[in-house]
Amino acid sequence: MSDSPTKDISDKETAPYPSPFPDKETTTYAAGHSDVEAADHGIKVITAPLARELKGRHMQMIAIGGAIGAGLFVGSGSALHTGGPASLVLGYIIVGSMLLCTVQALGELAVLFPVNGAFFTYIVRFVDPAFGFAVGWDYAISWLTVLPFELVAAGITIGFWREDLNIGIWISMFLVLLCVIQIFGVRGYGEVEFILSAIKVMGCVGFIILAIVIDCGGVGQQGYLGAKYWHDPGAFANGFKGFCSVFVVAAFAFGGTELVGLAAAEAENPRKSIPTATKQVFWRITFFYVVSLFLLGLVVPYTNENLLNSTGANSKYSPFIVAIRLAGIKGLPSVFNVIITVSVVSVANSCTFGSTRTMQALAERGMAPKALAYIDSKGRPIWGVLLQLAFGLLAFIGESNNQGTVFNWLLALSGLSFFFIWMSICLAHIRFRHAWKFHGHSKAELPYEAMFGVAGSWYGLILNILCMIATFYVALFPLGGDPDPEAFFSYYLAAPIVIALYLGWKIYTRDWQLWIRSKDMDITSGRRSLVLDPNDMPPKKTWKNAPLRAFHALF
Repeated sequence: MSDSPTKDISDKETAPYPSPFPDKETTTYAAGHSDVEAADHGIKVITAPLARELKGRHMQMIAIGGAIGAGLFVGSGSALHTGGPASLVLGYIIVGSMLLCTVQALGELAVLFPVNGAFFTYIVRFVDPAFGFAVGWDYAISWLTVLPFELVAAGITIGFWREDLNIGIWISMFLVLLCVIQIFGVRGYGEVEFILSAIKVMGCVGFIILAIVIDCGGVGQQGYLGAKYWHDPGAFANGFKGFCSVFVVAAFAFGGTELVGLAAAEAENPRKSIPTATKQVFWRITFFYVVSLFLLGLVVPYTNENLLNSTGANSKYSPFIVAIRLAGIKGLPSVFNVIITVSVVSVANSCTFGSTRTMQALAERGMAPKALAYIDSKGRPIWGVLLQLAFGLLAFIGESNNQGTVFNWLLALSGLSFFFIWMSICLAHIRFRHAWKFHGHSKAELPYEAMFGVAGSWYGLILNILCMIATFYVALFPLGGDPDPEAFFSYYLAAPIVIALYLGWKIYTRDWQLWIRSKDMDITSGRRSLVLDPNDMPPKKTWKNAPLRAFHALF
């Protein structure tokens, strides 16, 4: 790939836009360059392109089951205990509806701009480079620190059967497994995620069927339960504070859904695969979270003592396994523990993808060490992968007597990361739509339009802010205790980190502009052609095909 600059380009679609880094040297590329990022003036380090090997089935499974892990299967138990069954379901519905709008906005941007870094790149180009730098690094750090936790979690789930074996054995095995997956690049990630997500989906479906049978009295000595536990001990626990406490757990459980947008740069046909994948989020939220957690609240009382230990990946106290044991079913807890183990390994696999692609995009824009931008001949960001796997070695802290304290602080780094990135995606979509209209374009020109439009992004933005306020409230006034600085920062450590990164980049670049104006926004670099394939054109809207269009809009 040539590094030599070209002459001035008169074509409207490739005309240069003001660089967000005016004091840095940039390289310009001619129109028609094969790389979708060729004309992006924010790119500082030119590298080989990422491998585009993710097929539609990979993208759909990444969207449906990519982040179903310990947050759902174990963490939901602590949320049930602190908030009660009604708070659990309402909290997940609120976060889920917000995330549905967020992913739709991300889908619209990713189809039009299938570029490296996805949402990080959109924030830099449509909101503010300093804000993009802050949330981009916060997001990368969150995945870097979650990996050792997930490796330890996988080892803990094995302890369900063999507590006598040292956890370091299992950490080593899972870390080697991740290294092997990385050899095959993004195709390896896609295939492994497809298989593991399929197992998780089958596990969720199986539990939903079983919970209905248990609730109706079809198995066990409990008899017909119905809504018994919603009346005694009750639907809500710990009042408003208990309700607010659910949001933190829900954010961790839903974290990773945005990876479908990050995968756009490595999809074979993002125009077709991303809209389909983003619509699958509806299924994931409605079926795998809301329905399963509603049924969970029907068959497990929130006063069950086992839920006190339902944190991390302590699968012995998973509310799903507790439900099976309360029904007196033998053998099935071990089967479900296999599903929990698979889920944790899947999230660990996602860690390597989320962090490496984000760091690679940061390095391309001069916001991270140049070496992290390097992509080898197989389309792998090899130095980013090695850094992520090196962080995996922190999992051996799991053999320490102070592992709980260490991991609590590591996870504190990622506590609010997902709220920050989801809020930023909604804000980037709102700003993009404003610039799109300012530059004379219409919604009809978009290859894919978000189901809920700009209104959905405003809804997502406001709800993200409200969820962060609720988290702040719980962090400042924890359940059953007085304000405690350590407890506060274990929830809210990510906030001062984001603020410090934001101000640090502002000082470094000496650019004090709060946001990029619409007239200065780059809405052409990396953009796919606006001339659509006739086969991709939506059908003409008529009353006759309205029901079918409504069905396809969701499914």
